[in-house]
Amino acid sequence: MSQQRLKDRIALVTGASSGIGEATALELARQGAKVAIVARRRERLEALSRQLESLGAEPLVLVADLSDEHQAQRVVKDTEAHYGRLDILVNNAGVMYLEPVAEADLGRWRRMLELNVLGLIASTQAALAGMRARRDGHIVNVSSVAGRFANPNGGGYSATKFGVVAFSEALRREVYKDNIRVTVIEPGMVATELREHIAHAPTREMVEGWTTGMRQLQSQDVAEVIAFCVSRPAHVNINEVLMRPTDQER
Repeated sequence: MSQQRLKDRIALVTGASSGIGEATALELARQGAKVAIVARRRERLEALSRQLESLGAEPLVLVADLSDEHQAQRVVKDTEAHYGRLDILVNNAGVMYLEPVAEADLGRWRRMLELNVLGLIASTQAALAGMRARRDGHIVNVSSVAGRFANPNGGGYSATKFGVVAFSEALRREVYKDNIRVTVIEPGMVATELREHIAHAPTREMVEGWTTGMRQLQSQDVAEVIAFCVSRPAHVNINEVLMRPTDQER
């Protein structure tokens, strides 16, 4: 892949303080993009910003809680104000709360819905006006294999990720005539801190046991797929990518 396929493109990556978001911001920068990064942890973003500066990405650091729809919309507007436009929106921010339905903490599940689904929708909504006006833009929504297959103890999480997949396809059909592309990425098990969100101890132990010995996906693996999708020619829209570790059956 050419190192400058994304030269001068403007990208916004949410959930950029670690994992897939951090790796994606760096990979887009390596491809020549200018990158705005969003998360709640300022110190993590500032450390990433220094790396992005070394790659010439002219980073913009935006601290926000994207479970708040107004903040989710604000970061898009701030990016457009800073760079003049937004070409690529990567909606990656999310949490994973796994627990049985009968024992579920509905407060946790409400926050998960607000961040994983409504925050993603709000950021997307804010980006559409500019993309439509320019007839150019790409929205990447990070879902999960849990957005295709639901498992016990994952009811709430799968509800959010199935929602992301459905929203992405509906959006694609609304905006394709505006030359806006939509891609949904569905990774299987990735070695990130996402599993640290699991507060239900038996479920967390089960997941940790399941992944023992598994050659898990790395954040960089997903980042490279995202960079590939957004660097295709304008007439190519990769709608959906389902990717798992070779060792993962379901």
